[in-house]
Amino acid sequence: QASNSMVFATNQLPALTINNSQNAKFVGIVTATEFVPTVSQLSHKNLIINGDCRIAQRGTSSSAVGYRTVDRFKFGYGGEDEAPVQYQGDLASHETPYSYGFRKTFYIVNGDQTGGAGSSDYVEIQYKIEAQDIANSGWNYTSSSSYITLSFWLKSSVSQNFYGFVYSADGTAQRYIFETGTVTANSWNKIAITIPGGSNVQFDQNVNEGLIIKWIPYYGTDLTNNSGTTLNTWAAYDGAARCPDMTSTWYTTNNSTFWLTGVQLEVGSQATPFEHRKYDDVLMQCKRYYQDWTSRQFFANKTADSTYDGHIVLGSFEFQPNMRANPTAK
Repeated sequence: QASNSMVFATNQLPALTINNSQNAKFVGIVTATEFVPTVSQLSHKNLIINGDCRIAQRGTSSSAVGYRTVDRFKFGYGGEDEAPVQYQGDLASHETPYSYGFRKTFYIVNGDQTGGAGSSDYVEIQYKIEAQDIANSGWNYTSSSSYITLSFWLKSSVSQNFYGFVYSADGTAQRYIFETGTVTANSWNKIAITIPGGSNVQFDQNVNEGLIIKWIPYYGTDLTNNSGTTLNTWAAYDGAARCPDMTSTWYTTNNSTFWLTGVQLEVGSQATPFEHRKYDDVLMQCKRYYQDWTSRQFFANKTADSTYDGHIVLGSFEFQPNMRANPTAK
């Protein structure tokens, strides 16, 4: 026994290590007649759609807030002197996530905030999961002994500790604050957060927002508070205390950057390797929320019937797949 671990060796070389958390590490190939997972699943484990940032139906850059580039990832900011810009970017072969099969990233370039960090200023990235998808995920979300694990690759041009939180929207809204720890500037950092269930957490059986994940490059003091923002615990959501007070280093550094890729949320207490999916599989999942019909053509006829305001569109089409809700044309 060494370092609170049990080690089994062959020819004086460690073959199996079991630590005090009852996790086993094998050296070499493991074979079994049957393998039956008791917590996590073998496929379709990632509750995040487009976590590798490959799909960007709307475009690859925008200075506007909202869903504008990488599908499913929403960008928000306010109080800025110069607008930050969101991008879908390419990973170079020398970057660490590239060696794990990632080729794209979602990233922000900060504007020049010459006015300093105002109390109402903020920059955030968020991801929303339908309530029914969490409710039926296999996570016993009201039990403190049942877990989900959020993992992602993060790179920032500024070395600092960042906060984020997950938020349950149904019932009395709850939030669970996490921190990244101090990330190394301009290097990719693999972050994993294990989140237990909470007794007041609720997810309804519907298509509305259920679990929201937020990454926070910067929140001003109108949104933060060192009181009532204990990390790694569930508590009632308070819009004026979303996380502890933050340093403004990233926000006040001109053209600072914040990059994400490899985002995975899975049932279980351990982060497992990212589930890479075929491009068209992920594209179809994204189309539940947004479909681009700009290349389609329809024919119109003039009519004297004023109830049609001058035109009747001849033809019809069906959204495939079915969308989450009735779409709004833009």
